[in-house]
Amino acid sequence: MPRTSKRKAAPPSVKSSDAVPVRPGKATSKTVEQIDRLFDSYANPSFGLIDPEGIETLCSDVGVNHTDIRILMLAWKMNAEKQGYFSKDEWRTGLRALKADNLNKLKKALPALETEVMMPQNFQDFYAYAFRYCLIEEKQKCVDIETICELLNLVLGSQFYAQVNSMTEYLKFQSEYRMLNMDQWMNFYHFCHEISFPDLQNYDSNQAWLLILDGFVEWMRENQC
Repeated sequence: MPRTSKRKAAPPSVKSSDAVPVRPGKATSKTVEQIDRLFDSYANPSFGLIDPEGIETLCSDVGVNHTDIRILMLAWKMNAEKQGYFSKDEWRTGLRALKADNLNKLKKALPALETEVMMPQNFQDFYAYAFRYCLIEEKQKCVDIETICELLNLVLGSQFYAQVNSMTEYLKFQSEYRMLNMDQWMNFYHFCHEISFPDLQNYDSNQAWLLILDGFVEWMRENQC
C-alpha cells in the first residue's frame, strides 16, 4: 500500500470495546476466540494493535507483498481507520465477514475478496476508501501527488491503464496542484467510466467536471496534435 509519509504515524488509541470479550453463543464464541488468537499472534502487545511490522509478517504468512492491492482490500473489509494498523474490533469484523478464523482460511479467502471488491456495486466504495485510508494525519483532507500516482496505479491501473498512465504523467508534469482532495479523486473515477479515451470526444468542460480534469484534457489534446 502507498505510504503517505516517511514519518511513522502514531498508533491509534485502542477503543474500549477492543478489550471487552465478546459473549455470543457457543459456536460464535469459539470462532471469535480463534480469530482473537490469530490477532494476538500478529499484534504488538504494547499497543494492543496489529502495527506495520505485524502487517508485514501477516503478508509474508499469506504469501503476498505488503504493497499488494489485496491487503488494501482486506483493510476495506475490516473498515480499518488508520493506515498500517488493525484494531481487534476491525480484525474481528473483517475475518468474521470472510469466515476466516485461521491463517489458512484467510489465505484462501483473498481471491474471493478480490472478486467481491471488483463488483461494480462495491468498487466505487473501495476506491473512495483507498483515498481515506491515506489520510494519516488528524484533519488531513488531501493526499500528495506522489502518493496519488502510486494509489491510482494500484487501484485503477488494471482497469483503466491508459487513463491512469496519462493522468499520472500529467500530475507529475503540472505544477498547479501539489495535493488532491476527495472530490478530485472521485472526479477522475467518473471520468474513467464516462469519457471516451483517448479521443475525449464526449468531454464537455461546461459540464460538472473539476478544473483539474479540464487541465488534464487540455494537456491531452495539446499532446495529441
